[in-house]
Amino acid sequence: MTTDPLSGKRVGVIGFARQGKALARWLPTTGASVVVADSKPADALKLDPADYPGVAFLLGGDVTGFLDGLDLLCLSGGVPLDLPLVQAAVAHGIPLTNDAQLFLERCPAPVIGITGSAGKTTTTTLVGLMVKQGDWTTWVGGNIGDVLLDVLAQIEPSHRVVMELSSFQLEIMTVSPPIAAITNITPNHLDRHGTMDVYTRAKVQILLHQTPNDVAILNRDDPGAASLADAIGGDLAWFSAGSIVADGAFLAGQRIVVTGVSSPDGDAHVVCERADIQLRGAHNVQNVLAACAIAGAAGVAPEAMRATIRDFRGVPHRLENVRTLDDVLYVNDSIATAPERVVAALRSYDEPLVLLAGGRDKKLDWEPMIALALQKARRIIAFGEAGEIVVHTVRKLGANEALLTRVTTLEQAVAAARQAAQPGDVVLLSPGGTSYDAYVDFAARGEHFRQLVQSL
Repeated sequence: MTTDPLSGKRVGVIGFARQGKALARWLPTTGASVVVADSKPADALKLDPADYPGVAFLLGGDVTGFLDGLDLLCLSGGVPLDLPLVQAAVAHGIPLTNDAQLFLERCPAPVIGITGSAGKTTTTTLVGLMVKQGDWTTWVGGNIGDVLLDVLAQIEPSHRVVMELSSFQLEIMTVSPPIAAITNITPNHLDRHGTMDVYTRAKVQILLHQTPNDVAILNRDDPGAASLADAIGGDLAWFSAGSIVADGAFLAGQRIVVTGVSSPDGDAHVVCERADIQLRGAHNVQNVLAACAIAGAAGVAPEAMRATIRDFRGVPHRLENVRTLDDVLYVNDSIATAPERVVAALRSYDEPLVLLAGGRDKKLDWEPMIALALQKARRIIAFGEAGEIVVHTVRKLGANEALLTRVTTLEQAVAAARQAAQPGDVVLLSPGGTSYDAYVDFAARGEHFRQLVQSL
């Protein structure tokens, strides 16, 4: 049995959430000595150290001696690089890594990596289903689903892995998957990265370490992604709803076509009709095109793509129909944690809308989204911390404030929407801000919205 390079090393982990817990489970199997630091106490983390034999914990903010003798430091996704403890590690020459990098360095199967500002989860899910439809044993995870280190021991060379990667993971990575895709680059997470340049530099890491034998897939219709073409070191495929491409996937009239490196024989093949896509919105056409370009580059046949597209009904919390009550459709789009995602949601409906917007701001520009919402929505209901930004922006645009309702909680927002909605309307939870003012994540916010709507 091969000895892991971490055997006998002292490895630190900062952050004991989903990724930190997976690292605490997996690292001891390599023979490493492991110490975990988290600012929260054990009771807040619901931690029983007995569940992690051989792992030492420094909790509650006391990190005395944490860096002593450390050979490697693993960061959970929520840990910023400017954290003083991380900065001290860098100053001491301690290399940084994370669960995604450790997985990629060891995975015996080909890996498809997908990132982007929006659409990456839908695209990743679609690609995983297409690859599975192509008769490969398929593992999907990373920033969604399983932390793939948990299943690394079960993965065989003949399998395929589809991995969603976030900017938080990519910013410190020095390895790229052999098939790597960027769905788009638009403003997001500026509360973490500070500037678009820093954010883009994090995203492009998914491409920078590829070899000449690898394949990158970019969105020709998105200026942010298209501008990264010069960073490609191997083959380049595109996806586009607006132009024909020689390699990748494109929309030809009302048909989705794959060609070049995304085609089984290099020739153009029709995958399906646009009408076969079961998801609302032009952004979901882009997601399907991306999935076809990526899956085709991985060897998936058009027939497997077609079957997947026709059966796919979407991912929870993404324009998810919750209930129709009194001829009013209630839609959960809690994943919309940036104004740009709300714009895509608003453009997906011709029906009159009651928009629930708010949450916590990520230092992004809300004005274009609010301007579109004022055109599309019968009523805007502002909730949470960012509700004040919504109110301020409506006033700045000189709009009729009678269109606006300000509440505090999501429960109050749903009640107000129930009163405001008329038959034929769509009540759309598409907040534009994160959930962290009131919930642990967007999924918890979406689940609460479901419960509130079902109880009406």
